Amino acid sequence: MADTPETSTPDTGAAAAESPRTPILSVRDLRAAYRGGDGMIPAVRGVSFDLYPGEVLALVGESASGKSSVAHATLGLLPSNAEVSGSIMYEGRSLLDLKGDERRQVRGGEIAMIFQDAMAGLTPTLRIGEQVAELFLAHERLDAKAARAAAIEALRPLLPDAERIVDAYPFQLSGGMAQRVMVAMATALRPKIVIADEPTANLDPAVRLETLTWLEELRDRGTAVLLITHDFGVVARLADRVLVMYGGVVAEEADVFTIFRRPRHPYTYGLLSSLPSVMSGARLTPMRGNPPDLATLGEECAFLERCPKAISQCRTLPSPPLVAPEATPGSDVPVAPGHRVACFNPMVVDLRETR
Repeated sequence: MADTPETSTPDTGAAAAESPRTPILSVRDLRAAYRGGDGMIPAVRGVSFDLYPGEVLALVGESASGKSSVAHATLGLLPSNAEVSGSIMYEGRSLLDLKGDERRQVRGGEIAMIFQDAMAGLTPTLRIGEQVAELFLAHERLDAKAARAAAIEALRPLLPDAERIVDAYPFQLSGGMAQRVMVAMATALRPKIVIADEPTANLDPAVRLETLTWLEELRDRGTAVLLITHDFGVVARLADRVLVMYGGVVAEEADVFTIFRRPRHPYTYGLLSSLPSVMSGARLTPMRGNPPDLATLGEECAFLERCPKAISQCRTLPSPPLVAPEATPGSDVPVAPGHRVACFNPMVVDLRETR
């Protein structure tokens, strides 16, 4: 998994949940499946959430949990063998119904994405300046000279030698420089939403810090960030709220403070227990088993085979819905607003009591 959280965990999510706000992005019952040789393979199975302006919402979980499929479905970037249903509403418009020029205007101009593999996200035969300038040519109708100047200004905050970088090809850049180019491209037009898919994967510490700082600045300017990651250190630093995904569904939803202190789903608990702790003598508890085979998932909880708290209901009933957990017996700590868990037998011991 990832490093120990890098900074103290903010508690802004709980406070935000108490005041009514209008979401900029609302996803309801999103489902995505891929057509394979043996039929349809479900990757996302009924995911719902809201994303608010100036908020960082993190989707976390192991590989194949459905995180990236949610992000790609939002922008219409799933491959041709994918089938998508449900609702994705952006400022009153259905993103699933957008076509042609209307979709292209939203994609990149109003909702941008930082891809996980920066090198794969850049066209190898075009200079960096041409790729960044294309944003201004397509969305702001600038001429070629003005678009090049705008590209340099977009790169300058992240790459001081932007005048040189615009004439370079992707293969002439290091991985860290390519990542900074991707961040600059995603934020050049000041989009209202940025989807960051593993934005710090494979980066050295210096570039990682720069990328996280830039995402914080975006959030502070009011940009909504949908953060896709398996790195709980990044979650602790950036996120306001967290959705924990497993087997294509949301296993738990809460503000970031609650997730780290009082996780209630056994999967969330297991993920956090397997992280190294800064506490002297803290025990590292690996999670048993492997993620499920999506092609053979049944109606019961996808975590059943790995769960240390499974009971008869887990084996005989369909997967439980997301509901607010009950208060911990004997504790005067109330259930946090917005905390929901999909489990018949949730954890009752706070994580900090076992670390």
